[in-house]
Amino acid sequence: MNGETALAWNGDWAWSMPLIVVTVIFHVIGLGYINAKILDRLGTRDRRHFLFAFALVMGATTLAATVLHGFEACIWAIAYRLLGALPDGRGAMLYSLSAMTTYGHANIFLADHWQLMGALEALNGMILFGLTTAFLYGMIQRLWPVEKRQWRGPPTPDAEMKIIAKRDKSDGNLV
Repeated sequence: MNGETALAWNGDWAWSMPLIVVTVIFHVIGLGYINAKILDRLGTRDRRHFLFAFALVMGATTLAATVLHGFEACIWAIAYRLLGALPDGRGAMLYSLSAMTTYGHANIFLADHWQLMGALEALNGMILFGLTTAFLYGMIQRLWPVEKRQWRGPPTPDAEMKIIAKRDKSDGNLV
């Protein structure tokens, strides 16, 4: 690697690292906001319609997380435009979404000296999608724990009292 190539790659790192940090912080704050809204909505859930409400809430959560990923791709696209790495906003957004999702099918390429930045955006996308996957998995575990996944019909008052009694006997933990 000659000195000119190394210098060009330093610019990729200099721009990519802050973008990674900003998008991860934005993502975590966004997921926290989504989490707070979901807990507000499901705090007063009707157990008779739990499965429907659960599916609806998970769908809305997934949509919100997808929008969050879109905003983060937009941050990268704006950076590409400001750096002159891509000629137009539409191409920058398409390239950014393609890189972030590691889809890589778009016939849009960064200038040679910005190509490492595209690879670092793909790394950022994997981190963000990993955070989203962990978040969705955690939500499923919290909202629909494994021990409650067997459908037995709508709960009866007797069944509710038995669950409460089991909880009381085991120091608040369901056995």
